[in-house]
Amino acid sequence: MLPSMHVRPATPADVPAITAIYRQHVLHGLASFEIDPPDTAEMTRRFETVHALGLPFLVAAADGAIVGYAYAAMYRARPAYRYTVENSVYVDSHRTALGVGSALLPALIAACTAAGRRQIIAVIGDSANQASVRLHEKFGFERVGLLPAVGYKFGRWVDSVLMQKQIGDGRSSPPE
Repeated sequence: MLPSMHVRPATPADVPAITAIYRQHVLHGLASFEIDPPDTAEMTRRFETVHALGLPFLVAAADGAIVGYAYAAMYRARPAYRYTVENSVYVDSHRTALGVGSALLPALIAACTAAGRRQIIAVIGDSANQASVRLHEKFGFERVGLLPAVGYKFGRWVDSVLMQKQIGDGRSSPPE
């Protein structure tokens, strides 16, 4: 864990750093199935969409720099899914294995719970991404499915792992 790291809500001023982190994941990783990295204007639009929905968008900051970010988006657009969100966690490629994801994910879970959501879905790109699978397991997500070969990137077929966590009252009671 980075000693000076803290998690806080993201601000518009953080979007360039968020864009740079995501760019590395798009260009060099399989966590995202995007091929072309979005620019700062597009990432600003995405950031504003998350906020307009009342969902959390968080950053981890350390030593004056953004070292990772996490946010929740609607899982699907249809109304029956309104209590279910999909989470995303991205860490600066130079700061992996330092506890950034372990700081972001529980804060995101707490914020989603406070926002009245009941289920969080993780759609993990690449079944070989054991770091992400282990991170989600550490915070109570269960593997609920595998979508084999649903993406094609870097000249190969890539799976998606589906993980899920109940939050708040989960499915034990109807939402308010």
